[in-house]
Amino acid sequence: MSDLKQRVGRSGEDLAAEHLGRRGYRIIHRNYRTRQAEIDIIARHRGVIVFVEVKARRGRDYGHPKWAVTPAKQRRISKAALEYLKKQRLMDARARFDVVTIQSMDAEPCIEVFANAFELAYP
Repeated sequence: MSDLKQRVGRSGEDLAAEHLGRRGYRIIHRNYRTRQAEIDIIARHRGVIVFVEVKARRGRDYGHPKWAVTPAKQRRISKAALEYLKKQRLMDARARFDVVTIQSMDAEPCIEVFANAFELAYP
């Protein structure tokens, strides 16, 4: 991964965490890694555990960033989320998957939160 892409990703995750915090999310973990995937942000929001995928784009050349969360990516995130819930003994907890998109990071960023962006996608 290029250095610029990593900086954009890290900046996007920082902006997303700040934005979610202002919306009442309590950040539990950032960059939670498993063999299957990395979950950008794990938070609690109104009694629900939220697994957040952050997609940041500097421009509109590649379309809206929400389309980058493909079905294959959803499956990997779902597996990682299940592993997290099992490890933390939270299998009975309510959980959901949100996607945060950030566009035009040079100027004022446009931040969108898509709550319940996808369902558990486990084969």
